[in-house]
Amino acid sequence: MVSKWATGWSIRVDSTAAHGNAPFNRLMEREELASWLRLTLTPGVGNETARKLLAAFGLPDAVFRQPAAALRQVASPAQTDALRTEPPALAALLDRTWNWLQEDKAQRHIVVLGDAGYPASLLTIEDPPLLLYLLGAGHFSANLARCIAVVGSRNPTPQGAANARQFSRALGQAGLTVVSGLALGIDGAAHEGALDSLETGSKRLATVAVVGTGLDRVYPKGHLALARRIAQHGLLISEYPLGTPPLTANFPRRNRLIAGLAQGTLVIEAALKSGSLITARLSAEQGKDVFAIPGSIHAPQARGCHALIKQGAKLVESAQDVLEEMKLDTGPCLPTDPAAAGAATSGAEDLFVTEHTLLEALGFDPVGLEALQARSGLDTAQLQAQLMALELDGLITRLPGGLFQHISRI
Repeated sequence: MVSKWATGWSIRVDSTAAHGNAPFNRLMEREELASWLRLTLTPGVGNETARKLLAAFGLPDAVFRQPAAALRQVASPAQTDALRTEPPALAALLDRTWNWLQEDKAQRHIVVLGDAGYPASLLTIEDPPLLLYLLGAGHFSANLARCIAVVGSRNPTPQGAANARQFSRALGQAGLTVVSGLALGIDGAAHEGALDSLETGSKRLATVAVVGTGLDRVYPKGHLALARRIAQHGLLISEYPLGTPPLTANFPRRNRLIAGLAQGTLVIEAALKSGSLITARLSAEQGKDVFAIPGSIHAPQARGCHALIKQGAKLVESAQDVLEEMKLDTGPCLPTDPAAAGAATSGAEDLFVTEHTLLEALGFDPVGLEALQARSGLDTAQLQAQLMALELDGLITRLPGGLFQHISRI
């Protein structure tokens, strides 16, 4: 088999010996795993040089059998010296990785560049990873044809978090797999919404979490339960070796995988300088759709989305807008009326909302008691009683600093 990517380099792999008949769930031998791990651990040899070496000599074990003179045709003298010396950390990492794989062969896998199971969409991105670590029950390659990345702020407004859940649930109901980064805020809400879209007994791949740590760690720790749910109904993916801690530099870097796996990217709240805008830029550079939900002109979390819209991202108000732009079938779960798209609300609740003049007075920006009192004309007791009722009904939320905000039902 010959696998090619955008750089023009290719790996020569014997399809029968390396893959058998299994496109994904093939068993990697310990010696083969050791060679791949050694290549990733070799000091000074990054992905680009590694790909050149693989293109020149074949699989990693063949690379390490080459004489120094042959290696110097592809690598620098310093890299050649490093390639001919086994990294001190290799033995420990090999034991750790091998044991991790053996503990759960059904859910734990590694795919390498050149494998038939390596996602084709990542072969065309800049700097495709040599190895991908996978954790989950889903079938990897077969379920990545209809993916949408949903990303945004780690500190969203309550409305932003609700949008992420509701859009992701609606997109999931239409048959899309939601890709995000397991971070706090929008990412977590997007994964939750996608998981909520699954029907009982469904085997559909609900969501993919691309993480910036080794898969034997969960970051943030508060998402441990969410990560377990994703492993049951989706996939967690990492390019980083087991044991890799949450290093700051790894998170922007993993965004190229989020953009690469998806057919488009939806940004729900983002500051002007944020990882979400990196993902959106990468998606645009890959020729894919970028969508953004507008917000209040006063909200810092909306400025990134507004900047994207100015730069040509598609303004969306409903999940239906995304599906129509991507020219995907909506399925029976999505209403055709954009005003009713997303999670359906009952007629009784809609009637309840329109009858509340206090909600109209609230608008959609955070507002304090004094301003509300001036807008609504209610006395303090009436105002506080109605605010409490609306909060209990889940129609408004209480923010720090004595502020309140209306949460719309998409």
